[in-house]
Formats: sequence, C-alpha cells, structure tokens
Amino acid sequence: MVRERGVDRSATITRRRAPSAWLLCAVAVACGAPAAARANAAPQDVAQLGARLTPFGAEAAGNASGSIPPWIGGLTAVPPCFADSHGRYCDPYADDAPLFVVTAENVAQYADLLSAGQRALLARYPDSFRMRVFPTRRSFANPPAVYAASVANAARAFLDEGTLRDAATGVPFPLPANGAEAMWNHRLRWRPLVSERLATQFVVAASGEKTPTLIRERIRFPYGADGYDLKSARGVLTRLMRWVEQPASLAGVGMLIDDVARPADLARHAWQFGSGAEHVERVPNLGYETAAIASDDLASNDQLDTFFGPLDRYDLKLIGKQELLVPANSYALHDETVSYGDLVGPRHLNPEKTRYERRRVWVVDAVVARGRIHPYRHRRFYLDEDGWQIRIVDVYDADDEPWRVQEAHTVMAYDRQYELPVAQTVYDLKDSRYLVQSLNNEGAEVSYPELDAADFDASELARRGRKLNRAAQR
Repeated sequence: MVRERGVDRSATITRRRAPSAWLLCAVAVACGAPAAARANAAPQDVAQLGARLTPFGAEAAGNASGSIPPWIGGLTAVPPCFADSHGRYCDPYADDAPLFVVTAENVAQYADLLSAGQRALLARYPDSFRMRVFPTRRSFANPPAVYAASVANAARAFLDEGTLRDAATGVPFPLPANGAEAMWNHRLRWRPLVSERLATQFVVAASGEKTPTLIRERIRFPYGADGYDLKSARGVLTRLMRWVEQPASLAGVGMLIDDVARPADLARHAWQFGSGAEHVERVPNLGYETAAIASDDLASNDQLDTFFGPLDRYDLKLIGKQELLVPANSYALHDETVSYGDLVGPRHLNPEKTRYERRRVWVVDAVVARGRIHPYRHRRFYLDEDGWQIRIVDVYDADDEPWRVQEAHTVMAYDRQYELPVAQTVYDLKDSRYLVQSLNNEGAEVSYPELDAADFDASELARRGRKLNRAAQR
C-alpha cells in the first residue's frame, strides 16, 4: 500500500511506529482500542492528545489575548432550559451580549479575522450585512469513547491513494499532516447512529422573492458506531437520504447517497427517485457537482453538510491555522419563536439573529486537480479546530475572484453530545441571491428514531417517495 505523501510544512507530523497500548490509554479519555501495528503519527505527537492538545487535536489552551478561552471539556451538561423547550435546543448562552459588530465601515479593523468571502459579503451588502461577535464559548463535546477512538486513529489511520484505511468511530486524523486528512476529519466528525430532520430551505432570488421547500433528511452514520469495521461495512461511512415533502409539484423527489471510504465506489452508491416514477434509479454521477434538490443550482451535492463525499476532484493543501470570526452556538436560528419571515432576509439571514465567535480554524485550499472537472475551480475551507466542523467556505470563479460564500451555523446538541447544523447558507455574490438549508423553526423537527439498515436502502427511498407523491396528488 502507498500512503498519501506531501506533508505540509505548516503541520508536520512524524511518521513512525505506533505507540504502545499503555501510552494510548494514558492520553485517551477511555481505553479499549489496542495500538495499531501501522502508525500514522509518532508516539511523541500522539502523547500530546488529551494533554497540550484536546483528543481531537485542537490547542487546549486559549490564545494570548484571552479572546479564545481554554477548552475544558465543552458543554456536557444539559441546561435547565431544555426541560421546557419541547425537545428543542434552548440557548445556554442567552445572556451573552455582543462584544462588537463588524460592518462595512469598520471592516479594515478586523480584516485579519475575516475570510476573503466574508469581506466580499460586507462589501456587497454594506447597508445590511453585519457580524455580531460574541464571547467565544468552546462548547464542543463528544462522548468519551469517541475521544478514545480518535486518539487510537492517530496511531493507525492512513490514506492509501485517497482511500481511508484503519480508522473507526472517531476522527481519523486528529494530527492532520495534509489537506486531505483535515477534510476527512470533517466528513467523519461524530454524530448519532441515526438522525432524522424535517427542515425548510429557501431559495431567495435577487428580487427578494423566497421559494421554500420542505425536505425530510435521514442520516445513518455507521462509521460512528462502537466496533465499526471498514471492511465489514464495505467501506460505507455515512448514508444520506433526502425527500421533498412540499411543494406538491416536487413531493416524493428524493435521493440516497453514501459517503464511502474509496472514491471509486461512489458510482455504485447513489440513487434517486423522481416525482411520479415507480422505480428508483442508480445514478453514478449524482455526487460532486450535481445540483442539490430544489437548490436552483445554488448548491451542489458535494456542498451538502458544507462538504459531502469524495475528495478526489481536488488537490488539497493544508495552509495552516489562523483565528477567524465564524458562526457558532447559533441557538437563535433554532428558536421556534422566530418566524422564517423574520429570519430569512431579502439578501442574507437577519444579522440580529446570527452569532459569530473568534475561533481557531484550520485552513485548507482546494484547487481542481489536473484532468478533473468541477465548476468550483478553487475553494478554501475553514475548519473549526475543536470539532472539525467546516464553518466557512470561500468559492472562487475562473478568474479567482470571490463568487460564493458558505456558512455553517451550528449548535451543540447537548443531550446527544454532537454539533448540529441549524442553518447552512450559500451566498452568490454575483447574482445577489442565496440558499439557506436546514432551518428548523416553524414546526420542523430533529429526532433520533430507532431505525435499522433496511430503513436506508433504495427500496425505502422509493416507498417513501411514492407515498409522498400520492399524498400530494389528493
């Protein structure tokens, strides 16, 4: 096997023999995973996980100015307000007040803390777009077993010509040596085994007209389960199913797509079901740049979950780490008392409802590889160091000018110990329109049903699609 090479100078990790099982247990929150015979990181690097670094590889200490506090385990207690919130994630930081507001007028003062896309948004909408910056709350937390698995992965996981090997349950590369490893961490950040969401998305035209779509999304995350094995799972990491419930003209349209360990396998792991059709179809090219359902071409399927699917269309470079103002702890966007009319503005989300914090992020630059095709020739990803959530994506056009900007607004789902996206946006700077997905305000829901593997196959995609389509025709 040939492991991926080309380690960036900004994040060098020594490649040596795996540490002993004793050392892994010493730095992990919980033990149980034996040391692997084939190592990714050297023992002295792995030893930093759970000490100077968090088990996910973030700097445990705060920054010199104190504007980023230390990580002390994240938000692990369910706040009292949750008992009266009808299962929704109430805001444990509701008493926080903004520290400052970034606007088009003072953008130069904060330029070093903004991505090129964020600066372009401020310039494009100088009279309305602004960023309220709150105290940084390092709320990220996962179950202890996921920390232990991540530390174990640091000593065993590797990439074999783009294929993931010897990783399970936790992030595969808490000590990333290159851009591909960092992006794999986002793809495999931990979530519950099964989650289901009924959410509204809006396409907002340049005129301000809003077109809503109600989408049911069902996710199975077998990679995150205890005892996960890549071989027995046949390389399937995540199963993503989506159906349109409204409008009636699209009801039943759906897709099923797997994120897989080996990019070449994607063609056999993608299906769609069309309105009025009686049979599901395998669609080999459903991933990558194929337009997401009802997105009016504002988002591709590899922009779902900020980025979803194989990385083989791009050459990826790990630029390093920097401090950035990013969306986080966005509980106000999940508040059922906030109407979509108040939240979804004519150019962007209502800035009185968004929350930004100063965070350390990994920066990954992506340029379309030679011989590959994608309309997004150049993207730059900003990944939160604490939980590997992509927070911002700058998308550039053929002239390498800012074209689109993605933001991921999340909350800590403290009863389940993972980060949940509650609004994901794609702003088109040229056409003055945007897409917002994953909204759960007006009667929508997030649940964790007990479903088995049979509830995630192509026949279930067709069964649910037919049911929704027939109901819409009545």
